Amino acid sequence: MVSEYLKQNTADYHDAAEKLFNSEKIFNKTFTLEDYKKIIHTNYLMLLHSEDQIFSRLSGTYAEKLQLDDRKKLALIEKDLESLSLKSQSVSHDLEFNNVHEALGAMYVIEGSTLGGNVIAKQLSKTEGFDEVTFNFFGCYQENTGPMWKNFKEVLDTEVTEENYNEVLSGARKLYMFLLNVN
Repeated sequence: MVSEYLKQNTADYHDAAEKLFNSEKIFNKTFTLEDYKKIIHTNYLMLLHSEDQIFSRLSGTYAEKLQLDDRKKLALIEKDLESLSLKSQSVSHDLEFNNVHEALGAMYVIEGSTLGGNVIAKQLSKTEGFDEVTFNFFGCYQENTGPMWKNFKEVLDTEVTEENYNEVLSGARKLYMFLLNVN
């Protein structure tokens, strides 16, 4: 299954992202508002540079299967930017997904950030200094986070054949590399 293949082959990128964002501080309650601003800003840049392209690649075959209209997150994270008094930006980097499989791999990274983000939002909402924070991006699916992730993985695993695994992985790696190097 491609979802397991991606999990295994992107583990180092995932770990590097957790380190970049000081994720361990979230659970020991030493994560600061400045740490949160960094994670929101970086995720904003990731979405700004990838979401439209990913969705345009997937809009035909996968629009209904993946419930694409319900997965758009750029407008949500822009609300978080505004509430944190961070500035929006324009696209400044070349980031291109060459086909539908690369787009699916990139979407794996975004959907994974949403899955982890739900945990982050729950934890930070119990942390001092986060009383006024709105978690529009990290809390985007609310109680539907699990079902949305499950649906995404099911579509990936049923639609992607083994000969396309490397293209899906390529898309995931491109987006992870962007995320890790954007600052």
